[in-house]
Amino acid sequence: MTETGGARCWFTAPLELLAAGIARLPQRLLLGLGACLSVLLAPLAGRRRHYARVNLALCFPDLDPRQRQQLLRANLRATTIGALELLRAWYAPATALAGLADVAGTEHLRAALDQGRGVLLFGGHFTHSELAARLLQQATSVPVHVVVRRNNHACLEAMFDRARRAAFAGTIAKKDVRGLLRVLSRGGVVAYSADQNFTYQSAFVPFFGVPAATLTATPDLARRGRAVVLPCWLHRDADGRYQLRIEPPWQGWPSGDAVADAARYMHELEQVVRQHPEQYLWVHRRFKTRPPGQPDPYRQPSQA
Repeated sequence: MTETGGARCWFTAPLELLAAGIARLPQRLLLGLGACLSVLLAPLAGRRRHYARVNLALCFPDLDPRQRQQLLRANLRATTIGALELLRAWYAPATALAGLADVAGTEHLRAALDQGRGVLLFGGHFTHSELAARLLQQATSVPVHVVVRRNNHACLEAMFDRARRAAFAGTIAKKDVRGLLRVLSRGGVVAYSADQNFTYQSAFVPFFGVPAATLTATPDLARRGRAVVLPCWLHRDADGRYQLRIEPPWQGWPSGDAVADAARYMHELEQVVRQHPEQYLWVHRRFKTRPPGQPDPYRQPSQA
């Protein structure tokens, strides 16, 4: 029996066996399972469904109610599938990942590494973000570190950490700046996103025309770690195949203006999200922090 911080973790062993089995499923079966679970688990998605509905209403005001409802259902399905894709990222053997993705732009990664520079793979919170890092490792044999939010449950965190450490070069806690800089300064590669709601070192910049509290520290982190920032995006085609691409650094970024750089990031991310909006993590409260005088858009009438 495993113990972590005094907590009994007997239940993690069967969970890991189940996760490893799901991770090995053929792609069509995994996607079908996710679609079925999204329907079965719909009654449990109340709060997250509400966040996604609010986000879509704010970001796609031109859609009529029927179109937004269709997009909401597609997003909840993609989010459920994303949970299974996370298991694939953690537990799938290399053979189960072979042939799942088309990868473009690896020359930009190689060029940065050949200079002895670390690399920030700059992306966004899509439903399959960690799978992108695993697929990139598979295609390039370049070890990738991932930035993670630690789980508050000691047993689950131990399980998740074991899985991530086996799948990736290492993990870096979300606020562990020293750890991030240490990896970058040694020429490491880090999968990194800064598009969630931030209450520190942030500025309100437009995302789909809505002021969004966005981290402004990314250019400074790259400078301190002597790292090259390379945009990195992944989406899943209708047939289940993944398209992963690494882009060259944005021209004129960073500009020296931290707020303008955060706005450029949100603009670039928005263009990518618009191509496959159902695959973005809309269940997150992206607009929780508001400019002075603006109400919390997620507050429901009963909470007033």
